[in-house]
Amino acid sequence: MVTRRVRAPHFDFAALRRELDLPDGFPDEAQREAQEAAAAPLPQRPDRTDIPFVTIDPVGSRDLDQAMCLTRRPGGYRVHYAIADVAAFVRPGGALEAETWRRGQTVYLPDGNVPLHPVALSEGAASLLPDVTRAAVLWTIDLDADGATTAVGLERALVRSRAQLDYDTVQGQFAAGTAAEPIALLPEIGAKLVERGLDRGAINLPLPEQEIERDGAGYRLVLRAPLPAEEHNAQISLLTGVAAADIMLAGGVGLLRTMPTPEEAAVDRLRAAARALGIDWPAGKPVGRVIAAVDAADPRGAAFLDQAAELMRGAGYTAFDGERPEQPGHGGVAAPYAHVTAPLRRLADRYATEVCLALTAGLTVPEWARAALPKLPKVMTGTDRVSGAAARGAVDLTEAVLLQDRVGETFEAAVVDVDSPRRTAPAPAAGPPMTAEDGRRPGGTVALDEPAVRARCVGDLPLGERVRVTLVTADPVKRTVRFERK
Repeated sequence: MVTRRVRAPHFDFAALRRELDLPDGFPDEAQREAQEAAAAPLPQRPDRTDIPFVTIDPVGSRDLDQAMCLTRRPGGYRVHYAIADVAAFVRPGGALEAETWRRGQTVYLPDGNVPLHPVALSEGAASLLPDVTRAAVLWTIDLDADGATTAVGLERALVRSRAQLDYDTVQGQFAAGTAAEPIALLPEIGAKLVERGLDRGAINLPLPEQEIERDGAGYRLVLRAPLPAEEHNAQISLLTGVAAADIMLAGGVGLLRTMPTPEEAAVDRLRAAARALGIDWPAGKPVGRVIAAVDAADPRGAAFLDQAAELMRGAGYTAFDGERPEQPGHGGVAAPYAHVTAPLRRLADRYATEVCLALTAGLTVPEWARAALPKLPKVMTGTDRVSGAAARGAVDLTEAVLLQDRVGETFEAAVVDVDSPRRTAPAPAAGPPMTAEDGRRPGGTVALDEPAVRARCVGDLPLGERVRVTLVTADPVKRTVRFERK
Protein backbone atom coordinates (compact mmCIF):
# COMPACT_ATOMS: atom_id res chain seq x y z
CA MET A 1 0.00 0.00 0.00
CA VAL A 2 1.22 3.51 -0.83
CA THR A 3 0.13 6.27 1.53
CA ARG A 4 1.36 9.85 1.19
CA ARG A 5 0.33 12.71 3.48
CA VAL A 6 0.65 16.45 3.05
CA ARG A 7 -0.61 18.85 5.70
CA ALA A 8 -2.86 21.83 5.00
CA PRO A 9 -3.55 24.78 7.29
CA HIS A 10 -6.85 25.04 9.10
CA PHE A 11 -9.77 26.27 7.04
CA ASP A 12 -13.45 25.47 6.78
CA PHE A 13 -15.70 24.31 3.99
CA ALA A 14 -18.57 26.74 4.61
CA ALA A 15 -18.57 28.12 1.06
CA LEU A 16 -18.85 24.60 -0.38
CA ARG A 17 -21.72 23.81 1.96
CA ARG A 18 -23.56 26.97 0.87
CA GLU A 19 -22.88 26.30 -2.80
CA LEU A 20 -24.39 22.82 -2.55
CA ASP A 21 -27.26 24.01 -0.32
CA LEU A 22 -26.48 21.39 2.30
CA PRO A 23 -28.85 21.46 5.27
CA ASP A 24 -27.67 22.66 8.66
CA GLY A 25 -29.47 20.77 11.41
CA PHE A 26 -32.82 18.98 11.34
CA PRO A 27 -36.30 20.52 11.60
CA ASP A 28 -37.59 20.45 15.17
CA GLU A 29 -40.33 17.92 14.48
CA ALA A 30 -37.95 15.53 12.68
CA GLN A 31 -35.46 15.84 15.53
CA ARG A 32 -38.19 15.17 18.08
CA GLU A 33 -39.33 12.04 16.24
CA ALA A 34 -35.75 10.75 16.12
CA GLN A 35 -35.19 11.32 19.83
CA GLU A 36 -38.47 9.63 20.75
CA ALA A 37 -37.65 6.65 18.54
CA ALA A 38 -34.17 6.42 20.03
CA ALA A 39 -35.60 6.38 23.58
CA ALA A 40 -38.29 3.76 22.85
CA PRO A 41 -37.85 0.16 24.12
CA LEU A 42 -36.38 -2.37 21.70
CA PRO A 43 -39.02 -4.16 19.61
CA GLN A 44 -39.92 -7.77 20.29
CA ARG A 45 -38.15 -10.03 17.80
CA PRO A 46 -35.91 -13.13 17.67
CA ASP A 47 -32.83 -12.84 19.89
CA ARG A 48 -29.62 -13.46 17.92
CA THR A 49 -27.28 -11.84 20.41
CA ASP A 50 -25.46 -15.16 20.77
CA ILE A 51 -23.87 -14.60 17.34
CA PRO A 52 -20.49 -12.86 17.91
CA PHE A 53 -20.77 -10.02 15.41
CA VAL A 54 -18.05 -7.42 14.81
CA THR A 55 -17.99 -4.30 12.64
CA ILE A 56 -15.25 -3.07 10.27
CA ASP A 57 -15.28 0.61 9.36
CA PRO A 58 -12.91 3.57 8.94
CA VAL A 59 -11.30 4.84 12.14
CA GLY A 60 -13.64 7.06 14.13
CA SER A 61 -16.86 6.01 12.39
CA ARG A 62 -20.02 6.08 14.47
CA ASP A 63 -22.70 5.39 11.83
CA LEU A 64 -22.21 1.63 11.70
CA ASP A 65 -24.55 -0.01 9.20
CA GLN A 66 -23.14 -3.55 9.05
CA ALA A 67 -21.83 -6.24 11.37
CA MET A 68 -20.65 -9.68 10.30
CA CYS A 69 -19.85 -13.11 11.62
CA LEU A 70 -18.34 -15.68 9.27
CA THR A 71 -18.23 -19.40 10.06
CA ARG A 72 -17.28 -22.61 8.36
CA ARG A 73 -20.01 -25.18 7.78
CA PRO A 74 -20.02 -28.64 6.17
CA GLY A 75 -19.25 -28.13 2.50
CA GLY A 76 -18.73 -24.40 2.70
CA TYR A 77 -19.40 -21.28 4.74
CA ARG A 78 -22.15 -19.34 6.53
CA VAL A 79 -22.27 -15.55 6.37
CA HIS A 80 -24.22 -13.79 9.10
CA TYR A 81 -24.61 -10.15 8.05
CA ALA A 82 -26.55 -7.81 10.31
CA ILE A 83 -27.76 -4.50 8.85
CA ALA A 84 -29.06 -1.59 10.93
CA ASP A 85 -32.87 -1.73 10.95
CA VAL A 86 -33.55 1.94 10.25
CA ALA A 87 -37.19 1.31 9.34
CA ALA A 88 -37.78 0.39 12.97
CA PHE A 89 -37.02 4.02 13.90
CA VAL A 90 -38.49 6.08 11.04
CA ARG A 91 -42.28 6.37 10.97
CA PRO A 92 -43.81 6.31 7.47
CA GLY A 93 -45.49 9.62 6.72
CA GLY A 94 -43.72 11.46 9.54
CA ALA A 95 -41.55 14.56 9.57
CA LEU A 96 -38.36 12.53 9.88
CA GLU A 97 -39.15 10.43 6.83
CA ALA A 98 -39.84 13.60 4.83
CA GLU A 99 -36.51 15.10 5.89
CA THR A 100 -34.60 11.97 4.88
CA TRP A 101 -36.16 12.24 1.43
CA ARG A 102 -34.92 15.81 1.20
CA ARG A 103 -31.38 14.67 2.06
CA GLY A 104 -31.21 11.33 0.25
CA GLN A 105 -27.89 10.26 1.72
CA THR A 106 -25.18 11.27 4.16
CA VAL A 107 -22.72 13.75 2.68
CA TYR A 108 -19.21 13.52 4.09
CA LEU A 109 -16.97 16.57 4.42
CA PRO A 110 -13.68 16.97 6.31
CA ASP A 111 -15.18 19.38 8.85
CA GLY A 112 -18.14 17.13 9.65
CA ASN A 113 -20.75 15.11 7.81
CA VAL A 114 -24.29 16.08 6.84
CA PRO A 115 -26.13 12.98 8.06
CA LEU A 116 -29.17 11.38 6.53
CA HIS A 117 -30.60 10.83 10.03
CA PRO A 118 -30.16 12.77 13.29
CA VAL A 119 -27.17 11.59 15.31
CA ALA A 120 -29.50 10.24 17.99
CA LEU A 121 -30.18 7.48 15.45
CA SER A 122 -27.27 7.48 12.99
CA GLU A 123 -24.60 7.48 15.68
CA GLY A 124 -26.80 6.23 18.51
CA ALA A 125 -29.79 3.96 18.81
CA ALA A 126 -29.82 2.64 15.22
CA SER A 127 -26.04 2.25 14.84
CA LEU A 128 -24.54 -1.20 15.41
CA LEU A 129 -22.14 0.05 18.06
CA PRO A 130 -20.29 -2.51 20.18
CA ASP A 131 -21.54 -3.98 23.45
CA VAL A 132 -25.17 -2.86 23.06
CA THR A 133 -28.18 -4.79 21.82
CA ARG A 134 -29.58 -3.39 18.59
CA ALA A 135 -32.50 -3.97 16.22
CA ALA A 136 -31.19 -5.32 12.93
CA VAL A 137 -32.14 -6.99 9.69
CA LEU A 138 -30.19 -10.24 9.66
CA TRP A 139 -29.08 -11.86 6.41
CA THR A 140 -27.93 -15.47 6.67
CA ILE A 141 -26.26 -16.61 3.45
CA ASP A 142 -24.84 -20.08 2.97
CA LEU A 143 -22.04 -20.62 0.46
CA ASP A 144 -20.52 -23.77 -0.97
CA ALA A 145 -16.78 -24.44 -0.94
CA ASP A 146 -16.31 -22.29 -4.06
CA GLY A 147 -18.28 -19.33 -2.73
CA ALA A 148 -21.52 -19.95 -4.63
CA THR A 149 -24.71 -19.04 -2.77
CA THR A 150 -26.75 -22.09 -1.79
CA ALA A 151 -29.32 -20.58 0.62
CA VAL A 152 -30.48 -17.16 1.79
CA GLY A 153 -32.38 -16.34 4.98
CA LEU A 154 -33.68 -12.95 6.11
CA GLU A 155 -35.33 -11.86 9.34
CA ARG A 156 -35.65 -9.01 11.80
CA ALA A 157 -33.66 -9.77 14.93
CA LEU A 158 -31.84 -8.42 17.96
CA VAL A 159 -28.05 -8.52 17.63
CA ARG A 160 -25.02 -7.44 19.63
CA SER A 161 -21.64 -6.48 18.21
CA ARG A 162 -18.61 -7.60 20.22
CA ALA A 163 -16.08 -5.14 18.79
CA GLN A 164 -15.67 -2.13 16.49
CA LEU A 165 -12.67 -2.72 14.23
CA ASP A 166 -11.00 -0.56 11.58
CA TYR A 167 -9.46 -1.55 8.25
CA ASP A 168 -5.81 -0.88 9.13
CA THR A 169 -6.06 -2.90 12.33
CA VAL A 170 -7.86 -5.76 10.63
CA GLN A 171 -5.37 -5.86 7.77
CA GLY A 172 -2.53 -6.09 10.29
CA GLN A 173 -4.31 -8.89 12.12
CA PHE A 174 -4.82 -10.80 8.89
CA ALA A 175 -1.12 -10.48 8.11
CA ALA A 176 -0.18 -11.68 11.59
CA GLY A 177 -2.79 -14.45 11.68
CA THR A 178 -4.43 -12.96 14.77
CA ALA A 179 -7.79 -11.80 13.37
CA ALA A 180 -10.83 -12.17 15.61
CA GLU A 181 -12.73 -15.40 15.02
CA PRO A 182 -15.88 -13.76 13.54
CA ILE A 183 -13.83 -12.33 10.64
CA ALA A 184 -10.89 -14.76 10.43
CA LEU A 185 -12.43 -16.30 7.31
CA LEU A 186 -12.90 -12.95 5.53
CA PRO A 187 -9.76 -13.16 3.34
CA GLU A 188 -10.62 -16.73 2.34
CA ILE A 189 -14.27 -16.04 1.56
CA GLY A 190 -13.53 -12.62 0.04
CA ALA A 191 -10.97 -14.07 -2.36
CA LYS A 192 -13.43 -16.73 -3.52
CA LEU A 193 -16.11 -14.09 -4.10
CA VAL A 194 -13.66 -11.95 -6.07
CA GLU A 195 -12.81 -14.93 -8.27
CA ARG A 196 -16.47 -15.74 -8.87
CA GLY A 197 -17.07 -12.15 -9.84
CA LEU A 198 -14.19 -12.12 -12.30
CA ASP A 199 -15.42 -15.40 -13.77
CA ARG A 200 -18.79 -13.86 -14.58
CA GLY A 201 -17.23 -10.64 -15.95
CA ALA A 202 -17.19 -8.28 -12.97
CA ILE A 203 -14.96 -5.19 -13.07
CA ASN A 204 -13.20 -3.88 -9.96
CA LEU A 205 -11.18 -0.67 -10.19
CA PRO A 206 -8.49 -0.59 -7.46
CA LEU A 207 -7.90 3.15 -7.82
CA PRO A 208 -6.02 4.97 -5.04
CA GLU A 209 -8.25 7.64 -3.50
CA GLN A 210 -7.48 11.16 -2.38
CA GLU A 211 -8.73 11.58 1.17
CA ILE A 212 -8.72 14.53 3.54
CA GLU A 213 -8.00 13.80 7.19
CA ARG A 214 -7.93 15.99 10.26
CA ASP A 215 -4.45 16.74 11.55
CA GLY A 216 -4.62 18.70 14.77
CA ALA A 217 -5.95 22.15 13.93
CA GLY A 218 -5.60 21.55 10.19
CA TYR A 219 -5.96 18.87 7.56
CA ARG A 220 -3.77 16.55 5.56
CA LEU A 221 -4.25 15.22 2.05
CA VAL A 222 -3.79 11.47 1.78
CA LEU A 223 -3.39 9.30 -1.30
CA ARG A 224 -4.40 5.85 -0.15
CA ALA A 225 -4.62 2.61 -2.06
CA PRO A 226 -7.45 0.29 -0.95
CA LEU A 227 -6.45 -2.46 1.46
CA PRO A 228 -7.26 -6.11 0.69
CA ALA A 229 -9.41 -6.10 3.84
CA GLU A 230 -11.56 -3.33 2.33
CA GLU A 231 -12.05 -5.25 -0.91
CA HIS A 232 -12.95 -8.45 0.93
CA ASN A 233 -15.33 -6.57 3.22
CA ALA A 234 -16.97 -5.00 0.15
CA GLN A 235 -17.46 -8.48 -1.31
CA ILE A 236 -19.74 -9.41 1.60
CA SER A 237 -21.85 -6.35 0.85
CA LEU A 238 -21.92 -7.21 -2.86
CA LEU A 239 -22.89 -10.79 -2.03
CA THR A 240 -25.84 -9.48 -0.02
CA GLY A 241 -26.82 -6.98 -2.71
CA VAL A 242 -26.91 -9.72 -5.33
CA ALA A 243 -29.05 -11.90 -3.05
CA ALA A 244 -31.44 -8.97 -2.50
CA ALA A 245 -31.75 -8.38 -6.25
CA ASP A 246 -32.56 -12.05 -6.82
CA ILE A 247 -35.30 -11.90 -4.17
CA MET A 248 -36.87 -8.80 -5.71
CA LEU A 249 -36.68 -10.07 -9.27
CA ALA A 250 -38.28 -13.35 -8.24
CA GLY A 251 -41.00 -11.42 -6.39
CA GLY A 252 -41.66 -9.02 -9.25
CA VAL A 253 -41.16 -5.80 -7.29
CA GLY A 254 -38.18 -3.84 -6.07
CA LEU A 255 -35.42 -1.35 -6.66
CA LEU A 256 -32.15 -2.30 -8.37
CA ARG A 257 -28.83 -0.53 -8.66
CA THR A 258 -28.15 -0.83 -12.37
CA MET A 259 -25.39 0.01 -14.83
CA PRO A 260 -25.06 -0.89 -18.52
CA THR A 261 -22.56 -3.51 -19.55
CA PRO A 262 -19.53 -1.73 -21.07
CA GLU A 263 -19.98 -1.18 -24.79
CA GLU A 264 -17.68 -3.14 -27.04
CA ALA A 265 -16.40 0.10 -28.55
CA ALA A 266 -15.32 1.28 -25.09
CA VAL A 267 -13.54 -2.01 -24.45
CA ASP A 268 -11.81 -1.68 -27.83
CA ARG A 269 -10.59 1.80 -26.89
CA LEU A 270 -9.26 0.44 -23.61
CA ARG A 271 -7.52 -2.37 -25.48
CA ALA A 272 -5.87 0.21 -27.71
CA ALA A 273 -4.76 2.14 -24.61
CA ALA A 274 -3.29 -1.08 -23.20
CA ARG A 275 -1.18 -1.53 -26.33
CA ALA A 276 0.04 2.06 -26.16
CA LEU A 277 0.91 1.70 -22.46
CA GLY A 278 2.54 -1.69 -22.71
CA ILE A 279 -0.16 -3.41 -20.62
CA ASP A 280 -0.36 -7.13 -21.32
CA TRP A 281 -3.82 -8.17 -22.59
CA PRO A 282 -3.78 -11.75 -23.90
CA ALA A 283 -6.35 -12.64 -26.52
CA GLY A 284 -9.62 -13.75 -24.95
CA LYS A 285 -8.79 -12.48 -21.46
CA PRO A 286 -11.80 -10.64 -19.95
CA VAL A 287 -11.38 -6.95 -19.24
CA GLY A 288 -12.03 -7.47 -15.52
CA ARG A 289 -9.10 -9.86 -15.18
CA VAL A 290 -6.80 -7.54 -17.12
CA ILE A 291 -7.69 -4.68 -14.77
CA ALA A 292 -7.22 -6.90 -11.70
CA ALA A 293 -3.64 -7.68 -12.75
CA VAL A 294 -2.56 -4.06 -13.21
CA ASP A 295 -0.25 -2.37 -10.71
CA ALA A 296 -1.89 0.92 -9.73
CA ALA A 297 1.40 2.20 -8.27
CA ASP A 298 3.08 2.12 -11.70
CA PRO A 299 2.46 5.28 -13.79
CA ARG A 300 1.42 3.26 -16.83
CA GLY A 301 -0.82 1.09 -14.69
CA ALA A 302 -2.39 4.18 -13.10
CA ALA A 303 -3.01 5.66 -16.55
CA PHE A 304 -4.60 2.41 -17.73
CA LEU A 305 -6.91 2.29 -14.71
CA ASP A 306 -7.87 5.90 -15.33
CA GLN A 307 -8.86 4.95 -18.87
CA ALA A 308 -10.72 1.90 -17.55
CA ALA A 309 -12.93 4.17 -15.44
CA GLU A 310 -14.63 5.12 -18.71
CA LEU A 311 -16.24 1.66 -18.68
CA MET A 312 -18.11 2.41 -15.46
CA ARG A 313 -20.66 4.87 -16.81
CA GLY A 314 -24.41 5.14 -16.55
CA ALA A 315 -25.04 3.82 -13.03
CA GLY A 316 -28.52 4.51 -11.71
CA TYR A 317 -31.52 3.03 -9.93
CA THR A 318 -34.29 1.04 -11.61
CA ALA A 319 -37.64 0.55 -9.88
CA PHE A 320 -40.08 -2.11 -11.07
CA ASP A 321 -43.43 -3.49 -10.02
CA GLY A 322 -44.93 -6.38 -11.95
CA GLU A 323 -42.84 -6.27 -15.11
CA ARG A 324 -39.21 -7.33 -15.03
CA PRO A 325 -36.83 -4.52 -16.06
CA GLU A 326 -35.40 -4.80 -19.55
CA GLN A 327 -31.90 -4.19 -18.21
CA PRO A 328 -31.76 -5.50 -14.62
CA GLY A 329 -28.00 -6.01 -14.44
CA HIS A 330 -25.08 -4.00 -13.12
CA GLY A 331 -22.13 -3.99 -15.51
CA GLY A 332 -19.55 -3.67 -12.76
CA VAL A 333 -20.98 -6.52 -10.69
CA ALA A 334 -21.90 -8.56 -13.79
CA ALA A 335 -25.19 -9.55 -12.14
CA PRO A 336 -28.41 -7.94 -10.91
CA TYR A 337 -27.61 -6.02 -7.76
CA ALA A 338 -29.40 -3.87 -5.15
CA HIS A 339 -28.39 -1.47 -2.41
CA VAL A 340 -29.55 -2.83 0.97
CA THR A 341 -26.52 -2.69 3.27
CA ALA A 342 -26.17 1.01 4.19
CA PRO A 343 -29.59 2.30 5.36
CA LEU A 344 -28.11 4.72 7.90
CA ARG A 345 -26.31 6.52 5.08
CA ARG A 346 -28.47 5.90 2.00
CA LEU A 347 -32.23 6.38 1.68
CA ALA A 348 -32.94 3.71 -0.94
CA ASP A 349 -31.63 0.85 1.21
CA ARG A 350 -34.42 1.22 3.78
CA TYR A 351 -37.14 0.65 1.19
CA ALA A 352 -35.38 -2.09 -0.77
CA THR A 353 -34.76 -3.96 2.48
CA GLU A 354 -38.44 -3.74 3.42
CA VAL A 355 -39.39 -5.26 0.06
CA CYS A 356 -36.95 -8.14 0.60
CA LEU A 357 -38.27 -8.81 4.12
CA ALA A 358 -41.87 -9.00 2.88
CA LEU A 359 -41.09 -11.19 -0.12
CA THR A 360 -38.95 -13.58 1.93
CA ALA A 361 -41.74 -13.99 4.48
CA GLY A 362 -44.41 -14.44 1.80
CA LEU A 363 -46.16 -11.24 2.85
CA THR A 364 -47.51 -8.29 0.90
CA VAL A 365 -45.00 -5.49 0.53
CA PRO A 366 -46.09 -2.60 2.79
CA GLU A 367 -47.77 0.13 0.79
CA TRP A 368 -45.47 2.83 2.20
CA ALA A 369 -42.46 0.97 0.81
CA ARG A 370 -44.07 0.00 -2.49
CA ALA A 371 -45.29 3.52 -3.20
CA ALA A 372 -41.80 4.90 -2.61
CA LEU A 373 -40.04 2.72 -5.19
CA PRO A 374 -40.83 4.68 -8.40
CA LYS A 375 -39.84 7.96 -6.72
CA LEU A 376 -36.48 6.82 -5.44
CA PRO A 377 -34.42 6.75 -8.67
CA LYS A 378 -34.78 10.50 -9.22
CA VAL A 379 -34.04 11.33 -5.57
CA MET A 380 -30.99 9.06 -5.41
CA THR A 381 -29.59 10.28 -8.72
CA GLY A 382 -29.82 13.87 -7.53
CA THR A 383 -28.24 13.20 -4.15
CA ASP A 384 -25.48 11.13 -5.77
CA ARG A 385 -24.55 14.24 -7.75
CA VAL A 386 -24.49 16.37 -4.60
CA SER A 387 -22.37 13.85 -2.71
CA GLY A 388 -19.92 13.57 -5.59
CA ALA A 389 -19.68 17.34 -5.93
CA ALA A 390 -19.01 17.67 -2.20
CA ALA A 391 -16.22 15.10 -2.26
CA ARG A 392 -14.58 16.55 -5.36
CA GLY A 393 -15.03 20.15 -4.18
CA ALA A 394 -13.39 19.39 -0.83
CA VAL A 395 -10.37 17.81 -2.50
CA ASP A 396 -10.11 20.66 -5.03
CA LEU A 397 -10.14 23.22 -2.22
CA THR A 398 -7.52 21.34 -0.22
CA GLU A 399 -5.26 21.00 -3.26
CA ALA A 400 -5.51 24.70 -4.00
CA VAL A 401 -4.72 25.69 -0.40
CA LEU A 402 -1.76 23.32 -0.31
CA LEU A 403 -0.28 24.80 -3.49
CA GLN A 404 -1.28 28.47 -3.36
CA ASP A 405 2.21 29.58 -2.28
CA ARG A 406 4.04 27.36 -4.78
CA VAL A 407 3.01 28.84 -8.13
CA GLY A 408 5.98 28.74 -10.49
CA GLU A 409 7.50 25.59 -8.95
CA THR A 410 8.17 22.45 -11.00
CA PHE A 411 6.91 19.03 -9.90
CA GLU A 412 7.35 15.39 -10.88
CA ALA A 413 4.09 13.90 -12.13
CA ALA A 414 2.57 10.96 -13.99
CA VAL A 415 0.27 11.53 -16.95
CA VAL A 416 -2.92 9.56 -16.21
CA ASP A 417 -5.22 10.96 -18.89
CA VAL A 418 -4.93 12.91 -22.14
CA ASP A 419 -7.56 14.76 -24.13
CA SER A 420 -9.12 12.91 -27.00
CA PRO A 421 -9.23 14.76 -30.33
CA ARG A 422 -12.99 15.20 -29.92
CA ARG A 423 -12.92 16.52 -26.35
CA THR A 424 -13.95 20.16 -26.12
CA ALA A 425 -16.09 19.85 -22.98
CA PRO A 426 -15.32 18.99 -19.35
CA ALA A 427 -12.91 16.19 -18.51
CA PRO A 428 -14.25 12.95 -16.97
CA ALA A 429 -16.08 13.25 -13.66
CA ALA A 430 -13.20 11.54 -11.87
CA GLY A 431 -10.80 14.30 -12.84
CA PRO A 432 -10.58 18.08 -12.69
CA PRO A 433 -12.73 20.21 -15.03
CA MET A 434 -11.28 22.18 -17.92
CA THR A 435 -11.64 25.89 -18.40
CA ALA A 436 -12.71 27.34 -21.73
CA GLU A 437 -9.10 28.36 -22.36
CA ASP A 438 -7.86 24.87 -21.51
CA GLY A 439 -10.32 23.36 -23.96
CA ARG A 440 -8.52 25.08 -26.84
CA ARG A 441 -5.14 23.64 -25.86
CA PRO A 442 -3.95 20.02 -25.78
CA GLY A 443 -3.50 18.58 -22.34
CA GLY A 444 -4.88 16.14 -19.84
CA THR A 445 -4.62 15.13 -16.21
CA VAL A 446 -1.46 14.62 -14.17
CA ALA A 447 -0.97 13.05 -10.74
CA LEU A 448 1.80 14.52 -8.63
CA ASP A 449 4.06 12.46 -6.41
CA GLU A 450 4.23 15.09 -3.67
CA PRO A 451 1.79 16.47 -2.69
CA ALA A 452 -0.86 13.91 -3.66
CA VAL A 453 -2.56 16.23 -6.15
CA ARG A 454 -4.41 15.31 -9.34
CA ALA A 455 -5.02 18.26 -11.66
CA ARG A 456 -5.44 19.64 -15.15
CA CYS A 457 -2.25 20.20 -17.17
CA VAL A 458 -1.87 21.76 -20.60
CA GLY A 459 0.86 20.88 -23.05
CA ASP A 460 2.06 17.82 -24.94
CA LEU A 461 1.44 14.93 -22.51
CA PRO A 462 2.52 11.32 -23.19
CA LEU A 463 -0.03 9.00 -21.58
CA GLY A 464 1.45 6.85 -18.82
CA GLU A 465 4.82 8.62 -18.79
CA ARG A 466 6.51 10.60 -16.06
CA VAL A 467 6.98 14.29 -16.79
CA ARG A 468 7.99 17.53 -15.10
CA VAL A 469 5.23 20.14 -14.94
CA THR A 470 5.07 23.73 -13.71
CA LEU A 471 2.32 25.02 -11.44
CA VAL A 472 0.67 28.03 -13.08
CA THR A 473 -2.53 28.43 -11.01
CA ALA A 474 -3.61 27.53 -7.46
CA ASP A 475 -6.75 29.46 -6.53
CA PRO A 476 -8.57 28.45 -3.31
CA VAL A 477 -11.51 30.79 -4.08
CA LYS A 478 -12.22 29.12 -7.43
CA ARG A 479 -10.91 25.76 -6.16
CA THR A 480 -8.73 25.34 -9.23
CA VAL A 481 -5.21 24.02 -9.76
CA ARG A 482 -3.55 24.06 -13.18
CA PHE A 483 -0.16 22.92 -14.45
CA GLU A 484 1.69 23.40 -17.70
CA ARG A 485 4.28 21.29 -19.49
CA LYS A 486 6.43 23.57 -21.61
